[in-house]
Amino acid sequence: MTSDTGFPHPDAATVPGTDAGTPTSDQLKRVLRRVFESQIPNYGDYNLVLATPGLDGETGFYVLGYRWRPAEVVFAPFDAATLAGLEVPTSVNTTNLSHTDELDADAYEVGTSTGRIFQFAVEPQAVLPAAGAEGGRLLEQAADWEDFRSFVDSYLELA
Repeated sequence: MTSDTGFPHPDAATVPGTDAGTPTSDQLKRVLRRVFESQIPNYGDYNLVLATPGLDGETGFYVLGYRWRPAEVVFAPFDAATLAGLEVPTSVNTTNLSHTDELDADAYEVGTSTGRIFQFAVEPQAVLPAAGAEGGRLLEQAADWEDFRSFVDSYLELA
């Protein structure tokens, strides 16, 4: 996700050919970066991707921050309709990681030693449900997805 700091409200511009008020992919990235940055003191150390529900029945959306050294992932849950943070983010690193699994193509599970389990997917094109409307908001993250895939390959070895 980009690290722009002067960003408009997500409804400030529209994607050509879509309904008024639909934010562009870049605008969504800026808003989601703000969700993460407002909760993490050293946010500049992390690469960010959008993590969507990984399996049927899962509902959680996360701004997922990850860094290579020290190896760590941070799950910052947010409300997909309002794009607002929901709770204190959870950091998972070598001190509290219980397991990591690849559940399916681009779908993963990360567990903590306290019993918290995160099931999520990271895809090159992620869709957030549109607030009060049909369809969804598309977030293009192909380059970020490739980097995350490289990271997760090494992260799977930690547990």
